[in-house]
Amino acid sequence: MRNLCTIRNFYKRIIYTLKYSPIVLFISLCALVAVLFSIDMSVGAVNVPLTDVWAALTGGDCPAATARIVLDIRLVKAVVALLAGASLSVSGLQMQTLFRNPLAGPYVLGISSGASLGVALFILGAPIIGATGFISSVGIAGAAWIGAALVLAVIAVVGHRIKDIMVILILGMMFSSGVGALVQILQYLSREDALKSFVIWTMGSLGEVTTQQLYVLIPAVTVGLALAVLTIKPLNMLLFGEEYALTMGLDIKRSRGFLFLSTTLLAGTVTAFCGPIGFIGLAMPHVTRMIFRNSDHRILLPGTVLTGASIMLVCDIVSKLFVLPLNAITALLGIPIVVWIVLRNK
Repeated sequence: MRNLCTIRNFYKRIIYTLKYSPIVLFISLCALVAVLFSIDMSVGAVNVPLTDVWAALTGGDCPAATARIVLDIRLVKAVVALLAGASLSVSGLQMQTLFRNPLAGPYVLGISSGASLGVALFILGAPIIGATGFISSVGIAGAAWIGAALVLAVIAVVGHRIKDIMVILILGMMFSSGVGALVQILQYLSREDALKSFVIWTMGSLGEVTTQQLYVLIPAVTVGLALAVLTIKPLNMLLFGEEYALTMGLDIKRSRGFLFLSTTLLAGTVTAFCGPIGFIGLAMPHVTRMIFRNSDHRILLPGTVLTGASIMLVCDIVSKLFVLPLNAITALLGIPIVVWIVLRNK
């Protein structure tokens, strides 16, 4: 009987180890992303069989119209979903660790509000300056970058004088609220057609990004993720607080600067091209922690990339199936997680 219990406990230990092994989980998440990526290109106004999707991607035999739909439209949108989900989730992970606040998100420093202000100003001025077509789309992205950079510059100047990271968090929230108020005033004073364009942008969309814009989106996200990888060790130190990190020889200001720059590139770029997409950056780091049951950022960061990419693909699929705004889907998926976080932390 004792030997039977020992064997049973041994097998339970093996099953638990395999179930929560990072390698097994990473392989499973990679497979999930690949499946969702294929489904995302298959679903739409015209459903395309997965065999035709594979044939279009590999240059196989499929109808020419199907190949154009997959390669020219849906492939770009699926790639944007991958980049947006990964970027927002990683920036959320960075902010939650830096501020030691489970409810911190990628827009906590006012990056999204600054981008919204820039876009609002451009959209209201576009009819006056006659910006249309490609110039208009590039102008919206540039305005979002400038707005986000200005807000971050103000936060950086204040942060250079203030050492308390929680004070910077509060100031970021106040700046975000102030900028949001300015955006509301602009909406109130805007013309009907301009207001409609801005409201559509605030709903979030992955389908407005063109192939030319990917040449900006991909390098910016790549640099942001590379900076995030460089901050893995500082993030692990910051888990125990800034005082502990200082005793371990960490340059707090330098690490904070890298984290702010990485977050700006990741969240700011996605906001510029896709609109302010909520809840992904706030919720997915917590989902990753639950899946991996680990607080080491060497595991959390790549895990967050995969979970963020997968959930964004799910949101895009649901959005296309039910013809709903993307932000509505991300909110419906993210709110239960946020409620759970608040209840767990009482």
